[in-house]
Amino acid sequence: MSLDEEQAEGFAAGPPQGEMSPLGGQRPAQRRSVGAEGFAAGPPQGETSPLGGQRPAQRRSVGAIIVDLDGTMVDTLGDFVAALNHTLDDLRLPPVDRALVERSVGKGSEHLVRTVLDHQLALPELMVAGAVALDWPREQLDALALERYQHHYLFINGQYADVYPGVIEGLQRLRSLGLPLACLTNKPFSFAQTLLEIKGLNGFFSQVFGGDSFERKKPDPLPLIRTCEALGSLPPHTLMVGDSENDGRAARAAGCPVVLVTYGYNHGQPVTGAPHDGLIDSLTELPAWLGA
Repeated sequence: MSLDEEQAEGFAAGPPQGEMSPLGGQRPAQRRSVGAEGFAAGPPQGETSPLGGQRPAQRRSVGAIIVDLDGTMVDTLGDFVAALNHTLDDLRLPPVDRALVERSVGKGSEHLVRTVLDHQLALPELMVAGAVALDWPREQLDALALERYQHHYLFINGQYADVYPGVIEGLQRLRSLGLPLACLTNKPFSFAQTLLEIKGLNGFFSQVFGGDSFERKKPDPLPLIRTCEALGSLPPHTLMVGDSENDGRAARAAGCPVVLVTYGYNHGQPVTGAPHDGLIDSLTELPAWLGA
């Protein structure tokens, strides 16, 4: 590939770090380049990939960013717990604890409700008491539970949720860089849009997509691919920012670079084990990671 072709593709020009310059001496270590395509992403040259091996020396530019919602921008665990416990009370089932909910969020409302029901219906005290819910056909119980959950969540949405520290400042800095932003979540679109409005975050995003916006949810790559299309950005030039393995796997499959925050949910597992190109403790660190 010629130098002109490399620059057109958004890769940093010049020999790899430490290579001898044709004019003598060594090249200085290159930062992620700034160009028409945006800020070059990816880990530093030679950094070990969490999936094994080393990243290639070339760096892909970032022209747009996709940001997850729950666990990345807003701590919504309190909303989930409240809505679920109202739902369980409707079904005459015992309340759920926060730890179980934290391990179960991230794959959409249907998965969350079904996982909580599985756990609560298997409680020994419930089996002994002979709860009425045990006699229901499971398919009907799942449908009723989801309907009640969505009913309660509609009124609870945002009441027990807090924007994580650094989120607003980080989004402001990203916007000042001229990078188009999209929010992509597995939360139903109507709930996501309302939450963004309640928390004053909706103005940062040109596109918002929920778990019911496409045929499949993360970790399937389809939502990321469609969001890239909506942003007018190719996957290799579109950074995914999330908090879980769902985000990492979806980004890898879609061909997007991915940065994960360290404070999210990730199904109760350390996020270090999820596919990623970088880890940050706050969204305020993202511009520096981009080299801005």
